[in-house]
Amino acid sequence: MTYTIRLKNCAFFARHGLHDEEEKLGQRFYVDAALTVEPVRRLEDDAMESTVDYGAAFAVIERIVTGERRFLIEALALEVGKALCAQFPQIARAEITVRKPNAPVPGVLDHVEVTVAWPG
Repeated sequence: MTYTIRLKNCAFFARHGLHDEEEKLGQRFYVDAALTVEPVRRLEDDAMESTVDYGAAFAVIERIVTGERRFLIEALALEVGKALCAQFPQIARAEITVRKPNAPVPGVLDHVEVTVAWPG
């Protein structure tokens, strides 16, 4: 049996992007994480050990997104997925979406987003 934990629209201020202005000014990034969990104990046991602590998962996402600059949000999403799977072995698959609302494109758009799954 598996189930999915979703963290939606986690918001962080960071300095990712190819352009120097993106590093200098920074901007908000939004992250969604869909975590497919294979519980180590029966869910009927109603025990924290059978799941992923989503507060701790949020902290992992925050540490990475607000940490070292990445040129590509694809690389950022992959790093988040790998870190979550490494910290929580009961995560069978992490699907991470990163949204960049102020992407430097010559046009009007709501945001650019990328989704990366680990393991792919």
